[in-house]
Parts: sequence; C-alpha cells; structure tokens
Amino acid sequence: MTATSFLSLLPYAATFLLFLLLLEQLSYLSKKRSLPGPTVVLPFLGNAIPLVCNPTRFWDIQSSLAKSSPVGLSANYIFGRFILFVRDTNLSHKIFANVRPDAFALVGHPFGKKLFGEHNLIYMTGQAHKDLRRRIAPNFTPKALSTYTELQQNVILRHMRNWLRISSLSAQDPIPLRFLVRDMNLETSQTVFVGPYLDPAARERFKSDYNFFNVGLMKLPIDLPGFAFRNARLAVSRLVETLSDCAKESRKRMENGDDDVEPTCLIDFWMHETVQEHRTAGETGSIEPAPAHAREAEIGAHLFDFLFAAQDASTSSLLWAVTLLDSHPEVLEKVREEVAGIWSPEWDSPITAEMLSKMKYTHAVAREVVRYRAPATMVPHIAAVDFPLTETYTIPKGTIVFPSAFESCFQGFTEPERFDPNRFSDERHEDRVYKRNYLAFGAGAHQCVGQRYALNHLVLFIAMFCTLIDFRRHRTDGCDDIEFVPTICPKDDCKVFLSPRCTRFPAASSP
Repeated sequence: MTATSFLSLLPYAATFLLFLLLLEQLSYLSKKRSLPGPTVVLPFLGNAIPLVCNPTRFWDIQSSLAKSSPVGLSANYIFGRFILFVRDTNLSHKIFANVRPDAFALVGHPFGKKLFGEHNLIYMTGQAHKDLRRRIAPNFTPKALSTYTELQQNVILRHMRNWLRISSLSAQDPIPLRFLVRDMNLETSQTVFVGPYLDPAARERFKSDYNFFNVGLMKLPIDLPGFAFRNARLAVSRLVETLSDCAKESRKRMENGDDDVEPTCLIDFWMHETVQEHRTAGETGSIEPAPAHAREAEIGAHLFDFLFAAQDASTSSLLWAVTLLDSHPEVLEKVREEVAGIWSPEWDSPITAEMLSKMKYTHAVAREVVRYRAPATMVPHIAAVDFPLTETYTIPKGTIVFPSAFESCFQGFTEPERFDPNRFSDERHEDRVYKRNYLAFGAGAHQCVGQRYALNHLVLFIAMFCTLIDFRRHRTDGCDDIEFVPTICPKDDCKVFLSPRCTRFPAASSP
C-alpha cells in the first residue's frame, strides 16, 4: 500500500472510530437512563482514572448522587463496563439474597476472577457452594474458635510488645498503626489457618507475596510484566500453592494420627473432618473419589479466600476500634472496667473463650465498630441477566453492581451517625430490630462464613489493647477521614502515642 492510498483511508478510519465511540456513548446512556451519573464518559476508560487515583472521592460522589435519586441508585462507567451503585438497603438485599438464582454472581472485585483465580469460594454458586459451606462449618464451631483464641492472643501479645518498643524509640513522634496491625493480622491468619505447616522462611515469603497482592488490588488491571496487577496475580498463584502444600501436610497428619488426634489450627479442623468422612465411607463400603473441592489445590484457593476476607477487613476494624475508643473515652472506660472484672494480666494466663463470652459490653463495642465503619464497604456483583430491580429501572445484563453495606449500616438505626455501642445492649437489641440493615457481613448465600471468628478477634484485640496499653491519637485535620486501602482506614494510618498501662505484661508462647 502506498503512502497516498494509506492517507486516503485515514478519513474513513477516523469516521469508523468516531462511530464506535458514539455507539459506546449511546450504549452507556441507554443503560443509565434517568439515573444520576456522568452524562459524558471517556472512551473505554470511563472514570477509571478518578477511581484509581482517589477512590474515596469517587465513591463519595456516587453515594451523593444515589442519595439524590428517588430509587437510591447512581451510575458510572469504568473500563468499558457499566456500573451501578446501590444505596438502598432493600434493593441491596435483592442482590445479596439473589432472589433469582441466575440473576447475580458475586465477583468480590471488578477484576477479581482474573486476580483470585477460578477456584475461589467467592465465585461458587448453587449446590457446590452449599456443599462447600457445609464442609467449612466445622472450622468455626465453639471448639474450633476456642482453639483459635489462644493462638490469636499469642500473636497479639508479641506484636503489642513490639509496638511499645517502637513507640519508646520514636520519642515524641507518634507511630502509624496501619502497617503494624496489618502485619499482626497476617501473622494471626497464618497461625490460625495453617499454624505449624508454615515455617519462618515461608512466612516471610508469604508476607512479601501478600503485599504484592494488596498493592495490585488498587491498581489498573494491566496484566503485563512490571505492572502491579501482574505482580499481584502471580503472587496469588504462589500464595495458593503455599496454602495447598499446608493442606497436604495437614491431611497427612490427620490420616496418620489416631481418631482422637487434636486439630491445632483451621486447616487441621478441615482435614480432620474430611479424613473422618472418608473413613466412615470406607467402613460402609461407599468410598467415592474425593470431591473437587477436597483436592489440596482447591482447598488452597479457599484458604486464600479466607485470608483475604480476614486480613484487610480485620485490619480496618482494629484501626477504627482504636480511633473510636480514643474519641469516646467514656466507652473506653467501660471496656476497661468490664475486662478488669473478668481477666487480669497479673494472672499470666490467657483469656479463655468462656471469659470472652462474658465480655458483653466489649462485644457490643466490636459490633458497633463494624456497623459504624463497615470495612468492606461494597460487595461487587455482576448481573447475569436483565434484572428488574425497581418498578422503573431494570439492571442491564453485564452490569457490575455495587450494593453498599456501608450505606445500609447507616439506615434504620437510632441516631445512626452516632457511635453508640449501647444500641446492641439487651435492653435495646437494635441488632435484631434492624438486622436487615446490618450488612457489614453481607447477606444471603455468600454471607461471611467466618463472622464469629472475625468478631472474636476484634473483641480479643479491644480487650487486650485497652487493658495493656495507654494510647492517645495524634490528632490532625482530617486524620479520621476515610481512605480506601482497599478496605477503609483512617486517612493518617491511625497515628498514636503508646505506653505500657500495666507493670506486668503477660508472656506469649512461641509460634
């Protein structure tokens, strides 16, 4: 082709390109209809750049637009996908509860399937999903949670000792808690989920890979060498492989042990149940090939799902607990009084599950922290069909829908903008009255299976932190503003001054 003929084709190519861009814009507007949202969007990218650069502002705008809408919805466009923000609790329940089995699929992250992999609890549906949740249930029985309580405390104690050391070295400067809490939670998850099957070197590699994953979550989904998203995807593969190896070792231990071998961590409870089922099947002559979700590789993927759910959401809740207790000294004092009547660091013995169950007010504080600052603010779903969400609006097939757990937790409750743990007292029991609005752990088939574990961890942390440490927030303008990282945290990373509160600090055993 000559240069002249090539140049002669340029006007046609430009016209065709403009035609495609016009079609894209018209498609967006036809899906948006009368909903509030941008009228004009960039080709393909849409508002992806504002979302990545300042997610807090992006979602604040979507929330404000939804508040102005009679149906509690707002629209936008990112990476060639039409998105819908859902503020109204009743509409969110239609999505969470999946009133039509084929209507919505949980995606967890707009590009999660490519990042997390196919064999993940997030993406399972139907009978396979029900079967898996049934098999997971023994991991969160009272006996299992009691086993985890001591493991959690040992990790918390070691890290709190280190925080005090760091704080003493920083003299007059506050220390940011976010990364310290994140590291503590990662070690807690490693210890509780796969405990003895992860040696110190593997833990360090695990920490590095999880950091790659965490960074990639908030970046553009460019799957090319050198980009954060590619690093995150590869890191997930390595993490799943490591967790799969842990599952394999645990299965060996459970198979080679006696019937009364005691599980020491979550994967042991899981493998113990699996081995017992196979032994029973063998005795009755009904052995079948292991179901797909029992294979170690897939169990590794499910463990990663647990880790993802427990890690960032828990870090968010612990940071907000410190922030809110500091700004509500009357709540802090009541927590300290309750814990002192049940447990003392002078005893040099751990808080037991029975003690934890008696900390009613501290439990109420934990539940209010989660309501007031729901860590996973939105739970993305994808519409598999055209779905009539309201009488006037049908969600187009392929839409990424963001039901807002955060917004729902501020609907219905008495004075919802007020941090008030007493709303969960036996006298007011707003947890039952407004149960439908308390969406911090989701709803429907994919409601968080580990929510009791998550609340126990938060209660345990609050009890120990308030009892063992005197703390004071370093307050600056906007320090408590919300930042997405990817769950929500205080904008200043929760900077605090720390000092020992008791003369005797309980001992922690080695991991």
